[in-house]
Amino acid sequence: MAYEHPGAGALDYLPCRYGQSKLLFRGPQRSLEGTFCAFLGGTETYGKFVENPFPALLESDMGVPMVNLGYQNAGVDLYLNEPVLLEACARAKVTVIQLPGAQNMTNRYYSVHPRRNDRFLHAAQILQTVYREVDFTDFHFTRHMLKTLKTLSPERYVLVERELREAWVARMRQLLQQIEGPTVLLWLGNCQAEGTAQDSLGPDPLFLDRHMVEAITPFATELLEVNPSASARAFGTIGMACAEMELPAAAHVPGPMIHAEVAAALEPAIRRCL
Repeated sequence: MAYEHPGAGALDYLPCRYGQSKLLFRGPQRSLEGTFCAFLGGTETYGKFVENPFPALLESDMGVPMVNLGYQNAGVDLYLNEPVLLEACARAKVTVIQLPGAQNMTNRYYSVHPRRNDRFLHAAQILQTVYREVDFTDFHFTRHMLKTLKTLSPERYVLVERELREAWVARMRQLLQQIEGPTVLLWLGNCQAEGTAQDSLGPDPLFLDRHMVEAITPFATELLEVNPSASARAFGTIGMACAEMELPAAAHVPGPMIHAEVAAALEPAIRRCL
């Protein structure tokens, strides 16, 4: 690895658009014609702070174009709201879907931004009724809002979490049913650097459990669980391109060693589907 923390602006993500989508994805841009694999996911798939995220590693190892459609903090709503991306998946030989957490999507209790899914927009009347003492205009992000609700009343918070779990299953089934080709579900476990404080809401991807994943697995071609090794997590932010002030954020996303493990685990699954 040529550097550890080279500073802000050192990593060029080569942002690009596909079709008429307003979203900027990580480049280099790839053709959506011919043979290629598509990758849907969040910050981990995008490869924040990492020079070669797992889609790029797989492209190098397999010699097949890999279209990285990962988007930072993406929830399932992002892909359901972007027809261009569903069309790309329809053309792909294989679509790999990194399972998102359940917090960043519109549900019966609250709405999120259709593209920036981690942005909280407003609370539904039912949530305002359950939490009458809360001024929801104070919140801009889903995680902050949920942490506050849980702290105020763990008993009432259970209702919100239950809704998120049920909505996630329904929305993921909807997404999978709209992708015609082979799909590989990537359930990526804890990627935080060792010693990093755990989120009070639980590990990422938030709220997912085996029952939820098993409920959507019949709609996919294959499920792959990847739990990064202790040795890979121990590398922490080594090899990541980030400024000093970005180190806390970098410690919560996978570093180069974890991306290498994910790529190695995914390659056989993708080959089986090609």
